[in-house]
Amino acid sequence: MERRRRLGPLGVLTHLALVIWTLLVIVPLLWTFLASVKSEDEIFGSAWSLPETLRWDNFARAWEQAHIGQYMINSVIVVSFSTFGTMLVGSMAAYVLARYPFRGNRAVYTLFVAGLAFPFFLALSPLFFVVQNMGNIPVIGQFIGLNTHAGAVLVYIAYSMPFTIFFLAAFFRTLPTSVGEAAMVDGASHTRVFFQIMLPMARPGIISITIFNILGQWNQYQIPLILLQDRDKWVLSQGIADISTAAGYDADWAALFAALTLAILPMLVVYTVFQRQIQSGLTAGALK
Repeated sequence: MERRRRLGPLGVLTHLALVIWTLLVIVPLLWTFLASVKSEDEIFGSAWSLPETLRWDNFARAWEQAHIGQYMINSVIVVSFSTFGTMLVGSMAAYVLARYPFRGNRAVYTLFVAGLAFPFFLALSPLFFVVQNMGNIPVIGQFIGLNTHAGAVLVYIAYSMPFTIFFLAAFFRTLPTSVGEAAMVDGASHTRVFFQIMLPMARPGIISITIFNILGQWNQYQIPLILLQDRDKWVLSQGIADISTAAGYDADWAALFAALTLAILPMLVVYTVFQRQIQSGLTAGALK
């Protein structure tokens, strides 16, 4: 009672909201993990009961028969290259917009940030034709058109750029300029100052936005649904959706939950390992 009085009404409501939000996140995850090792009769018979035996064959069916293994490899390839490209181009663009005044600087920054407010669904149809036309470019068109991972990577990079620049530009503005200026006086080029001095100083922010991009691109569904129509090129989100829709009510639900678990666990591990870096990156700019 004394602690509740010390927190005040607003503090109590805040803690209550956090508890409710935690339950809304954790309960579906626990139910998914539990269902992944149960039979279909157990899933639909008693959702929260423990399984009589752990059915690890659900994961084998999801990995082999539903080709989740191949889709996961495709996802790793697409997300790895798109995250690298996003961070390379986004960090350089954010650094220039944050530290180099030039005519039109604010307009360029505003155009990038405006991408955060643009409804992505409105761009799906034009995006399809843009990538399709990219496939008509001589020589390189076969690598960046429809049904190519390279084409999806380019779109992933463009999709992630607005938030990356918005976040990193604000972070670069908080970094001291004296170190970079001293390096340029000693003869360092702008490129060397960026990669060897400013980028290491911005490490907390870089790690934070990298993890956010990995999570967002790993869970992306609309972009690959439009651009990757060849089953061999599918990513994990498409493969999971296919399990639930391929046979309607006769779908292999146990394998579906096993596939969901396989999709969730890598991102859960990534966030658990880097959660301190993410938190420090989000607060570093404010503290400085």
